[in-house]
Amino acid sequence: MSNYIALVLAIAFLAPTPIFASGSQIASNDAGVWNSHSAAAYLDQRLSWWTTWKNAERDHGTFCISCHTALPYALGRPALRAALNEQGPSASERRLLENVTKRVRLWPEVLPFYSDEKNGAPKTAEARGTEAVLNALILTGYEAGGKLSADARLALDNMWALQLKSGQEKGAWVWLNFHNEPWEADDSQFWGATLAALACGNTPKDYRSGIARENLKLLTEYLQQAERTQSLLNRLFLLWASTKVPDLLSAKQQKSIIDEVLGKQQEDGGWSTSSLVAATWKRRDGTPLEKKSDGYATGLVSFVLQRAGISATRSELKKALGWLAKNQDKAEGRWTAASLNKERDPASDAARFMSDAATAYAVLALTAN
Repeated sequence: MSNYIALVLAIAFLAPTPIFASGSQIASNDAGVWNSHSAAAYLDQRLSWWTTWKNAERDHGTFCISCHTALPYALGRPALRAALNEQGPSASERRLLENVTKRVRLWPEVLPFYSDEKNGAPKTAEARGTEAVLNALILTGYEAGGKLSADARLALDNMWALQLKSGQEKGAWVWLNFHNEPWEADDSQFWGATLAALACGNTPKDYRSGIARENLKLLTEYLQQAERTQSLLNRLFLLWASTKVPDLLSAKQQKSIIDEVLGKQQEDGGWSTSSLVAATWKRRDGTPLEKKSDGYATGLVSFVLQRAGISATRSELKKALGWLAKNQDKAEGRWTAASLNKERDPASDAARFMSDAATAYAVLALTAN
């Protein structure tokens, strides 16, 4: 076992404990009752599938860190540890961490997830920028609040080295664009920059004010300048980042985002992802966007609002958390969401990508207290 993983296991013992029915697979809070064990089982199974799926395979015996499955898993799975009485990362988490750590250590040698040669220019630069940010976010997330390990510091070094230092997007990163909402679209460069801010927010204060000060300054300037043209979905991630990085948004800007997103809440208490993306966005197959409340939007909004200081007892949030507790798939343990890009066969693995993310953010929302 690597020194990094040993550190993660030690930190896990010190993690704050959410309010759960301890020792039970049924988690209970003010939102209602939901099954934490089946949520964990779904997330673990999906991550396990992803790590062995041929399309996810990459060089040096590694796999791609996907925005739809692997990243949400890394963000959400640790939140279930207390409910399951786990003493450290699950086997699937350890495999993910070992994969990320290996690629960080071999950064000059590993091939990009996508390349100009196979996928067309500028996919090499896009893949490198995207992966650098995701690696840094994942590794810093597992040691948030503690001293940075050598691997996390190296991941941050790799990330900052690819930060754009000139041009209109100065302060951001070249980001994967396959014209797919919500993570690889024309406006996803901003989303990627919010993830970099989250990674930076996971680091100790002396790191942010020291070695990363100038990089963080560039990133903050980019986010503040580009914020006004962004979708509400992207600005939600900015709001989240602002709870971890001081001065990223003013109190007035935070309130504006909160008020706007509360205005999108549906009668049943949930949110629809389609209401959070750009109003001009359309599926490429011509089918209408799903308008009903879904797990991704409701989980994300509910989690970020709590991070921003909105009490879970506030009527809008209480209703949203109730929606999440009520709408977990009892058979599979997941929360569902529909693709923004095309109508997919519900039985296909690709159709589950949005549900992978939905489940992770639903878990974050329900365990935030």
